[in-house]
Formats: sequence, C-alpha cells, structure tokens
Amino acid sequence: MNNADKHVLLTGGTSGIGHELAKLFAKDGYQLTIVARTESDLIRVADELKALGAAGVTPIAQDLMTPEGPFKLCQEVTRPVDILVNDAGQGAWGEFLDIDIQRELGIIRLNIDAYVILTKHFLNEMVTRGSGKVLNVASIAGKVPGPLQAVYHATKAFILSWSEAVKFEIRDVKGVTITDLMPGATDTDFFHKAGMEQAVVVQEDKLAPAADVAKDGYEALMKGEDRVISGFMNKVNITMSNVMPDSVAAAQTYKDNKPADETKS
Repeated sequence: MNNADKHVLLTGGTSGIGHELAKLFAKDGYQLTIVARTESDLIRVADELKALGAAGVTPIAQDLMTPEGPFKLCQEVTRPVDILVNDAGQGAWGEFLDIDIQRELGIIRLNIDAYVILTKHFLNEMVTRGSGKVLNVASIAGKVPGPLQAVYHATKAFILSWSEAVKFEIRDVKGVTITDLMPGATDTDFFHKAGMEQAVVVQEDKLAPAADVAKDGYEALMKGEDRVISGFMNKVNITMSNVMPDSVAAAQTYKDNKPADETKS
C-alpha cells in the first residue's frame, strides 16, 4: 500500500484517540499534519510518527478553542487534504449553573465550531476534485442527555445531527465519504482535562482502550462507512437509549457521571 502522496490533517493528534489514529496512519505510510496546542507535545509525537513509518509529519500548534483558531489553521494548511480527522474535543465536569461560562464557550468552539469550519473548508475541496474522506470523532454521549456534562453531551449531539445532514447533501458525490466514530468512555486524558477523575465511570474503570477505539474508527473510515459505534456494550446502550424516555436516560447518565464517593440514597 503506497500512501506516501496522501495527506491526512488530524486535530488532537498528540493524545488519546487522536494520537492512536495518528499512529495507524503513520504505520500505513501517510503524510500527516497533526494539530494541537502544545508545541513540545507536537514535536515529540512527530518524531514518534516518523519512526513508525509516516511519509512526513508537519506539526502545527494552534488553539482551536479560540474563535480565530480554526480559520488560521485553514489558511496554514495549503496542500490538498485527502483525509480530515476532526478529533480534538474537551468537556467540563459539574453542574451547568456552576461551570464557568467562558470554559463552556471554549468547549463549544472546540467541539462544534472547529469541526464545522474545518469540514466546510476541506470538504469543499474534496467535493470539487471528487475524492476525500472525513472522520468526525463524535460520541455515544451525543445520543443521551448528560447531567454533570450537559454542554459536552449537547456538542456531540450537534455533531451527529450536523454530520448526518451533510452526508445526505453530498450523497451523490462519488469518492467522498464522511464517517462518524462513536466511542463510549475511553481511557484518555479527557477526564483529567474535564476535572472528572472522581466520577463513577472513571473510578470503576469503565474505560475502553483508546487504541481499540481508534482501530474501529480507522477501519470504518477506510471502508467509507457512515457510522461506527465502538464497543459491544456501547451498541447495546445506544439501542436501549433509543427506546427509553430522555428523563430515564439522563438519570442513568448521572449515575455514571456523579462522584464515586457520593452518598447513595
């Protein structure tokens, strides 16, 4: 497989699912542009990816939580993008009324605005030339209300709805596909960044390996599949959530999100 002339743009490529996806692309010999906020992390991961077999790695330090960040990234990436991976995302743990509004607005910009801006820019190029792939890292969180992660769950609900609509709009374009990856709780630094280490889902070790999730997403992307739910139990949970009232789904989600040491009534 000769992928040396294929260019992948991947956000959130220095940790978690994004890092594992980057390693899979590197092993298959792609050209990679990886995006994150911290330059030292980018340099470290770039060296790792080159050693794994990447045809080339371009690190770009950009803060996609700022209003201008995604637009700057579009301007900086001047070569054609064959595969766009929207992975970068964050959450915040706690009740909606207590979380700082600026923190939540930053999460909305990262989890929604960056996906929309980058996809609009690079998908237009893909449609024009009749080839390209997009992988949107969504979440099963987008299928249920998320007490103690209200904004995060809502951003992932947006991604699922928006992505499905765009897929329908380009349904007649041959050679261009959009795939949604829907993991459940995954063993990444997401929970540390969200301040969520004491949540039941973390303390009871209900976390999937990031490498397994990335593999599911990578294989679905390469096959041009519309959507993949990573993990058998996550498939079961999504099936159940489709038939239960939102209030019941919210109560179940709260049980996983609440502090592990919270007194049970």
